[in-house]
Amino acid sequence: MTAEIAAAIAAIRLPDAEAARRAAQAMDEKTKPLGSLGRLEALAVRLAGIYGALDFATEPRAVVVMAADHGVVRQGVSAYPPEVTAQMVLNFAAGGAAINVLARSARVETVVVDVGVATDRTWPANVRAMRIARGTADLSAEPAMTLAETEAAVGLGIRLARELSDRGMRVLATGEMGIGNTTAAAALTAVFTGRPAAEVTGQGTGVAGEALQRKIAVVERALVRHAPDPAAPLATLSAVGGLEIAALAGLIIGGAAAGLPVVLDGFIAGAAALVATMLAPAAKDHLIAGHRSAERGHRAALDRLALAPLLDLDLRLGEGTGAVLALPLLDAAARILGEMASFASAGVSRER
Repeated sequence: MTAEIAAAIAAIRLPDAEAARRAAQAMDEKTKPLGSLGRLEALAVRLAGIYGALDFATEPRAVVVMAADHGVVRQGVSAYPPEVTAQMVLNFAAGGAAINVLARSARVETVVVDVGVATDRTWPANVRAMRIARGTADLSAEPAMTLAETEAAVGLGIRLARELSDRGMRVLATGEMGIGNTTAAAALTAVFTGRPAAEVTGQGTGVAGEALQRKIAVVERALVRHAPDPAAPLATLSAVGGLEIAALAGLIIGGAAAGLPVVLDGFIAGAAALVATMLAPAAKDHLIAGHRSAERGHRAALDRLALAPLLDLDLRLGEGTGAVLALPLLDAAARILGEMASFASAGVSRER
């Protein structure tokens, strides 16, 4: 582990228990029956603990879309060709993708990062060119990355989280793009949850039938070849992960080190969170599951992380779409805690 990663892990602090206690008490004193706002109340309390205050802002915020390619696509695990990764990065840059539309709606800055796109491109100025390698190797035949590449990608995510925090961002949301990355996420999820490959490998870009069975077999072959150890998260990530997944793991660790909530997107983000929390268990207290993906492995990842998703819309697009859709709920929780009257201030009688 590099000194940069170790320092970020050491910087993570537990949420402020006193602020959370005061937030829970304040919610109980609002003009409503006890607990009647359900999980919105719990979200407000959780955010108060992360921020260490009852009065906090959830803007400005950013969704970070990490993009990288995967050598395993040569095994026929995706319905789309690998060229689509680069093409979608250009779409993000032009503002035409689903994540751009949703981010504009939710007042979220979109940060697009080339961490490992295989295609040589001259990116527009609004794409961060931070490529570590031209995609990964085929994880079913050899390690996806070297340990040095893995640590570099994690470090990139940590530095980017620090930069965004220094710029005043109050929430970080995870996004990604990478043809073939649900195969890597399935392998990681199988390792860290102990579930069989068949239980955590799903459609991804839409493969089904024989193609899905081939994808499951590829994951199984990779797990047999590498025999990854869940107690060695960086080595496991190197063997069967992806550059964008490693960078997201770093973003999670860096966001937690900066004292920010990190809102997870779907299956790929869940796999990154499994890695991040194995490296830095304290980071888990800063995670909020934006949604539950339709990808079958995401439920297993969320169960392992003990996170309840805010939304369940059968999404499986990625890009950060589910995370960004959940952000208005963070806004609502903050405003309920900060603006809703108490029984005393409103002169309303309490229940008997």
